[in-house]
Amino acid sequence: MKRTVLCFLCSLLALFAQGQIDRHAVVRRNNPVVERLDRLSSLTVGNGGFAFTVDATGLQTFPEYYESGVPLGTMSDWGWHSFPNTENYRAEEALKEYDFGHHSGVHGTYSVENRGDERSRAAANYLRANPHRLHLGCIGFDIPLADTARVEPKGQSIELWEGHMLSTFGYGGKGYVTFTWVHPDRDIVYAGYMTDSEKPLAVRFRFPYPTGKHTDSGCDWAPHANNRTDIVRQDSSSVVLRRTLDATTYYVSIRWEAPATFTCTADNDYRLTPREQGLTFSCEYSEQMPQTEAPVSTVAIEETKSHWRRYWEQGAIIDFSHCTDPRAKELERRAVLSQYLLAVNCAGDTPPQETGLTYNSWFGKYHLEMIWWHQAQFALWGHPELLERSLDWYFQAAPKAREIARRQGFDGLRWMKMTDPSAEEAPSKVGSFLIWQQPHLIYLADLLRRAEKNGNGRRLLDKFGPLVNETAAFMFDFADFDKKGDRYILKGIIPAQETLRAAETVNPPFELSYWHWGMQTALQWQQLRNETQNTAWQRMVGKLSKLAANKDGLYIAAESAKDTYTDIRFTSDHPALLGAYGIMPATPQVDARIMRNTLLWIWDNWNWNKTWGWDYPMVAMTAARLGEAQKAVDALLMDKRTNTYLVSGHNYQDQRLRLYLPGNGGLLTALAMMCAGWDGCTERNPGFPKDGKWDVRWEGLLPMP
Repeated sequence: MKRTVLCFLCSLLALFAQGQIDRHAVVRRNNPVVERLDRLSSLTVGNGGFAFTVDATGLQTFPEYYESGVPLGTMSDWGWHSFPNTENYRAEEALKEYDFGHHSGVHGTYSVENRGDERSRAAANYLRANPHRLHLGCIGFDIPLADTARVEPKGQSIELWEGHMLSTFGYGGKGYVTFTWVHPDRDIVYAGYMTDSEKPLAVRFRFPYPTGKHTDSGCDWAPHANNRTDIVRQDSSSVVLRRTLDATTYYVSIRWEAPATFTCTADNDYRLTPREQGLTFSCEYSEQMPQTEAPVSTVAIEETKSHWRRYWEQGAIIDFSHCTDPRAKELERRAVLSQYLLAVNCAGDTPPQETGLTYNSWFGKYHLEMIWWHQAQFALWGHPELLERSLDWYFQAAPKAREIARRQGFDGLRWMKMTDPSAEEAPSKVGSFLIWQQPHLIYLADLLRRAEKNGNGRRLLDKFGPLVNETAAFMFDFADFDKKGDRYILKGIIPAQETLRAAETVNPPFELSYWHWGMQTALQWQQLRNETQNTAWQRMVGKLSKLAANKDGLYIAAESAKDTYTDIRFTSDHPALLGAYGIMPATPQVDARIMRNTLLWIWDNWNWNKTWGWDYPMVAMTAARLGEAQKAVDALLMDKRTNTYLVSGHNYQDQRLRLYLPGNGGLLTALAMMCAGWDGCTERNPGFPKDGKWDVRWEGLLPMP
């Protein structure tokens, strides 16, 4: 605690010496600008639990055109759908028994994709795909898809400081100016437009049926008997629609503020046609029949502006304008846009999916091993309340996590990997064997405690303490004692580097370090809560295995992976072993000299074409802790496909994953560490070279553990 306070005071003194950052200038100079219809350049407005993604017209005019790019989504935390379970598939039909030789002696049952018989495979496939996140509906100008070439974008930009979007375009020889935003507290889209056309375009409201596919926009535009939209209330300036998709029901409330006519033109297809050369309207999506009207647009826009000004003023900021390295401008752009995108897509009351609220990946479900990459940055960048909002979901999920641990023969809570708001575990031949999501609850709760404004985090200790204890209880029980080696080992797992097999893998390095740090932190929480520290946990922490290295002085992918550097399986996917001293602080498991050798080997030899967006910030964090500041910067800006950032700021991966928010979150977490350091670090900006090119200035960041 004293070291953390010392770092903070040093940062404060440096800030006064430099002068206050012009936050408005930093944010505004990075407003994203789009000047053409580009499938990868859609932009999003939202409030963290609801998001609305548009094309260059400022609305969702061409969803089919953008399907293969960054789709035009309207998604929420609450909007989910399941296809009818006509075969009555049950979760237990996807279970398979495994014996990994754990000390419990129990042959645990795991939820997997394929148990060997047709019924089990079908059950697993159904349970994996249901429920899936729901596209709530498209709002666009009534322009035929065939006319995309006739639309002439004149410029589009998000005013990040105030959270609204301005789009200008031409069509049919006439000009249009569109204004778009989302209410900060309610799931309401607001839009207005002006035109010089005497016959202004109608606005079209279209409602698709879900596709249920692994990765897509979630829009099936074919007719479906189970897809209905009914008018339940209508007057001269508003209408309420009830959407019915199988057993799912929700409501759409539309209000307009100028004379217009609302008509149904086909099933699930409506037009709002203005009588003047302009139109302003709101569209609210809700689970229940709305009880209150949407605020008028003038009130809503002021509420939106106030919300976003507070976001930028109260959180942290980094100013790269004093740097002379030509790459600094791009790093600042990525940082500012990542702050915006994570606040829009990942600040709801459930963990986010990897593609946020923009389009579906993995059926729209979220992956708990990714929550750290999405959400840790909120605590470090001055928005701990946004992290706490999603972390509260763990209380709801705890009964399911307890059930998973019991059926596998363990105490405590075993957090699932892939899930949905119900916390049901999705069957997976990989996800069911991962364990690195387990300590995330401890890490994130501790970040909240450290960020607590009153300085002692007592409220958070009391709130999350029971979950921390039960999470650690599983971690203790999962570790096996090796009598011959007088040590604890981890086995029967697929590590973060998912190319390794559960039946073969023993002691992967990142998981070993995380187990040590997580258990040590759980013990610290017991002390802070005036509880008696668990002596069995203390003994396990002291006897946990050290990381395995080879004869060349390099850490290997697992103690069981002797051929790490000759087998392509072990030099592809995540170089997760670096996380053992990067994401993690120094633990007794790690030798910094060996980790530096490993970093340098991976830098020169890794199969970088088989990596993911969060790998680059992970490498940067390891490099920073090892004093390799130049490599920390170079890692964040490495010229690789999966380290690409689009005009919107989204981290592009490949044709399947056109955006990947763990990359954005990892970038912000790495930058926080590179600026504010970590516990015990007394150097300002330890992650940037001291060559005179990186005069990085910042406010409000917190150090890493």
